[in-house]
Amino acid sequence: MELQHLRAFREVARELSFTRAAHNLHYSQPAVTAQIKGLEEDMGASLFQRRGNRSVELTPAGARLRPLAEQILELVETAQYEIADPAPVAANGSAVADRRMTPPDRRMTPLGRGTSRLGQSRATGSRLGDRGGRA
Repeated sequence: MELQHLRAFREVARELSFTRAAHNLHYSQPAVTAQIKGLEEDMGASLFQRRGNRSVELTPAGARLRPLAEQILELVETAQYEIADPAPVAANGSAVADRRMTPPDRRMTPLGRGTSRLGQSRATGSRLGDRGGRA
């Protein structure tokens, strides 16, 4: 299982459309389809039921995977944030107690409690960790 597969899954699950997910991810629709097919092969289950009007719905397996995928991706984004912002060091070179708090828009919350779309800033709606290209 690759993180990009989970990112594509998360976006298709949010949009319930491969086309809209591809647009949001700045990928072609066939690339998103390939990501989902790869994840379905890794999981050994179909994750989406395709509907006739170019939309999809989550299968029971997809519904079970969705909160887990969101949690995994949030943990990865938190790890990237924490590593990119090292703990403070005193002038003498010794470590200082790190009293930083994860910014409110990056805190983990229990799933199912009115969480915002993971990986997005609650204040601006912008994607966190977006480096301007494909992730």
